[in-house]
Amino acid sequence: MNTLAGRYVGRFAPTPSGPLHFGSLLAALASSLEAHRQQGQWQLRIDDIDTPRVVAGASDDILRTLEHYGFQWDGQICFQSQRREVYREVLHQLEAGGHLFGCNCSRRMLRERSIAGLYDGHCRTRSLCLQQAHSIRFALPETLPALSDAIQGVQQAQGFAGEIADFVVHRGDGIFAYHLVCAVDDICQGITHIVRGSDLLSGTFLQRPVMAALESSVPHYAHIPVVVNPWGQKLSKQTAAAPIQTDKVVLQLWRALHFLGQNPPAQLSCASKAEVWQWAQEHWDLDRVPKVMALSEAAIAGDTPSCE
Repeated sequence: MNTLAGRYVGRFAPTPSGPLHFGSLLAALASSLEAHRQQGQWQLRIDDIDTPRVVAGASDDILRTLEHYGFQWDGQICFQSQRREVYREVLHQLEAGGHLFGCNCSRRMLRERSIAGLYDGHCRTRSLCLQQAHSIRFALPETLPALSDAIQGVQQAQGFAGEIADFVVHRGDGIFAYHLVCAVDDICQGITHIVRGSDLLSGTFLQRPVMAALESSVPHYAHIPVVVNPWGQKLSKQTAAAPIQTDKVVLQLWRALHFLGQNPPAQLSCASKAEVWQWAQEHWDLDRVPKVMALSEAAIAGDTPSCE
């Protein structure tokens, strides 16, 4: 992989579809601490391109929460909603390179042809006009290289066969799709290392081909385990995950460090916020993060000590 020697640029990119939850805190903390350990930059991006999902005021709430928890980012905040012209230009580049095709398949049609609703390549060779097609898809290459993940180890695309197919880059409602804008923004921001939740690992096999098609270097990846509830569902806004508490910052940071395998001392849960950050920055070790895709909610609390 071609990245500048000695240069580290990480990022955190929340979606403003609601307040931050504990899973968000884990991704923010892990990516921020790894950037600090590498003496690099940690940039912040708001993934607000999917406007129907954006909740009014959520972006401001996310920024206030991050500041309240003691996070400090480098440079200006990137808002995807302000970058539509960039995505449109990239779409033209990908079209000129022969990487796109028009698709008129609806979700209902996909469900009728596949139980999982995975795209089956139906329109790939139909040569539909992109401007008149319902949506525009990216044509994945026949072979996808393995991913060497700093936490999860070597991953093969075959392991995510039920999630990987030619994917939509421009939707029927005119919105640029997530995997396209994520790849483009990582290129434009000069991101060299991405630390995020394992639920996004399969998407890496979609985003890297876009980067390759644009002749860009590919970042290093590290996917931390996600939190799942007793029913095996990932903590998310869709599963009504509770917002992180703003009145128990130190305890939440301690629990996040514990979940991430950093073994914070018990007395740290009763320290000041500044002391927690100092300890975390001095002791952070990515190699200690559990090398699993998911951990239960029970792993959050651990043996949380009392400060009474």
